[in-house]
Amino acid sequence: MGYADLGCYGNEARETPNIDKLAKEGALFTDFYSAYATCSPSRAAMLTGRLPIRNGIYTNNTFGVNAVDLPDTIGGLPAEEETIAEVLAKLGYRNKVIGKWHVGNLDESFPLNQGFDEFFGSKDNRMGPYTEEDYYPNPPVYRDDKMVGRYFEGEFFMNLDTGESDMTRLWTEDALNFIDENKNNPFFLYWAADGTHTPIVAHKDFLDTSERGHYGDVVRDLDFGVGQIMAKLMELELHKDTFVFFGSDNGPAGWKPLKGGSAGPFLCSKTTTFEGGMRVPGIFWWPDVIPAGQIERIPSNLVDLFPTILEITGGKQSDPMKVLDGQSLWPILIDNPADSLKKDNIFYYRGTGLYAVRVGQYKAHYWSWNTSPRALEDPLYGDPCPGVCQAGFVTMEQTDHRDEPVLFHLGRDPGEKFPMDPATDEYQTQLAIINKVRDEHLASLEGDVGYPQLNYSDRSLCGWAPPGCEEIDMCLPVPESEVVLKEWYI
Repeated sequence: MGYADLGCYGNEARETPNIDKLAKEGALFTDFYSAYATCSPSRAAMLTGRLPIRNGIYTNNTFGVNAVDLPDTIGGLPAEEETIAEVLAKLGYRNKVIGKWHVGNLDESFPLNQGFDEFFGSKDNRMGPYTEEDYYPNPPVYRDDKMVGRYFEGEFFMNLDTGESDMTRLWTEDALNFIDENKNNPFFLYWAADGTHTPIVAHKDFLDTSERGHYGDVVRDLDFGVGQIMAKLMELELHKDTFVFFGSDNGPAGWKPLKGGSAGPFLCSKTTTFEGGMRVPGIFWWPDVIPAGQIERIPSNLVDLFPTILEITGGKQSDPMKVLDGQSLWPILIDNPADSLKKDNIFYYRGTGLYAVRVGQYKAHYWSWNTSPRALEDPLYGDPCPGVCQAGFVTMEQTDHRDEPVLFHLGRDPGEKFPMDPATDEYQTQLAIINKVRDEHLASLEGDVGYPQLNYSDRSLCGWAPPGCEEIDMCLPVPESEVVLKEWYI
């Protein structure tokens, strides 16, 4: 989802009343970021409070390339990485994830082995539809530890001709049931609805209802789901005991301008380390605890959720010496001054490459890259910077700026259009500050770089015959195992 897909973030269609209501009644962060510019690394970072370079959800096959968890990936979130759910489980919480998991195919990465008690969703993207002769099968959908169907088949059907599907409605109904069942218990619900990800589909009630076209229909469907969940909390009088966060795992798919969301004033879109790739909505809500109508401008990140939830619940890391990249936002959520936080920085990675660093209002690009020519030919990807012409900066090859980083003041220039003059005192002063933060961060990685989990693939892992498939007659022949070095180019 893009930064400007919501009314409360400036979308002129104003078609997200339920999410906008969350922002009005809670805290809206103007400078909130995903932890990475693609989904799997960002989700893993949110769950662990640790950047992908630490938790292992990245590739080092080629410098500066992105990677995501695909159905054939040999890897995933390692067992030694502690998740929010594992911390909350020790406090007696009932934990459930609904929708898109997408942080690994191995047993140790499965939700029920990462602190969650229940799972309804898929380990994968909604890629497809496929036939039995294709490289992939249609992705399995799980109910806890058993497969209960496949995307594009039966109740999980998605009609790509009409754009109709019940998927978001299914995720919503399951969330309502979970809340009902746990109204007398502490619970953690990770509702990972993924309607705004390709292929975009919406419930029939929302088809052809948006001023924004089909993508707008999908956003309206998602907003309706949020409204249903919030109404359930109110109905059961749980709202004053419930902390709610709404965000996104990366920016919009800018190569699909009519079907991929809006980054608003920001440069480019997902897969890039420009602002449009990682600046996303960030809304926090808790009636009578978080003051209504807050607007927070401090740079914040998905990795901040883990320490924030620890502070709220009193939870503790199993290993207190394990570095967290985030910080608790609780002090400013309860209306303390912004200087009560220790950090105001954002790290923008592509694979192992630290491409950019933001400190306060200033952002330094040490590397820049649009995407590769090969990605332009891939039907899943495309040009994340369509129509942008900034020679030497928005480029089709990785461009090294380390000798003279490209510096922007994001308050004056949120679209990253006007680089600061390196000859000015302001440039030199601010670059020195950013370089110091960068060097301290890189030093903290010593002995704490995770093994890259997204380097290899094996087609036999692709969900051909998961547990439970025999009960619903959906098992498929498993091909022979063959380990292949993954070639990433996005």
